[in-house]
Amino acid sequence: MKPVVIFRHAPSEGPGYFASTLERKAIPWTLVALDEGRAVPRSARACSGLVLMGGPMSANDALPWIAPVLALIADAVRQDVPVLGHCLGGQLMARAFGGTVQAAPAKEIGWGEVRASENAVAREWLGPVRAFEAFHWHGEAFSIPPGGTRVLENAHCANQAFALGRHFGMQCHVEMTGDMVRDWLRGGAGEIAAASGSPAVQDPAEIERDLERRIDALHAVADRIYDRWIEGLSRG
Repeated sequence: MKPVVIFRHAPSEGPGYFASTLERKAIPWTLVALDEGRAVPRSARACSGLVLMGGPMSANDALPWIAPVLALIADAVRQDVPVLGHCLGGQLMARAFGGTVQAAPAKEIGWGEVRASENAVAREWLGPVRAFEAFHWHGEAFSIPPGGTRVLENAHCANQAFALGRHFGMQCHVEMTGDMVRDWLRGGAGEIAAASGSPAVQDPAEIERDLERRIDALHAVADRIYDRWIEGLSRG
């Protein structure tokens, strides 16, 4: 089986629980560390799936790797290779599919409920899950691209996830581990303080409260999303 290729855009925003899921299922994967200057492949032919993680930059930034990544996502769609995006990754997917990325109505940092949208596609991806507490860290959000269907939403961000066939893009984070949350809090204390006026930004103590229980509950939902996405991997 060809490997799942995971793109990392920042050292602190690795694949987390998603990598653990692949390893538990004995699915091969490789990491392309764009933050270390690795080149973006020109074709998706060598991978069974394409996964994009988060990052502090904007999907609209004029960074040298953004145009090649958008082209690679488009190539993956042409070759029927499923794409999965987390936060920035979901925004890049939305752009590649013809959507837009813009400032969100409110910055979200910390834990917050998201709801499953009332449609058949959301039920296919989430089963009986109607709402759950997701992790957030974003100031921008994507539109639902042409042909896509909203899967998750909440009061602060109407588009928390979309599906387009076998492709799934998220604004929220389901890949988090306890260590990742603590690492982000150490590196993002200034950002939290500067955004404390947002109704969707929590203080660090609240973010860390009951952390392991929250992470376990998050992983239960991540399992459903990841299992559904993995079903679509190219087996050639």
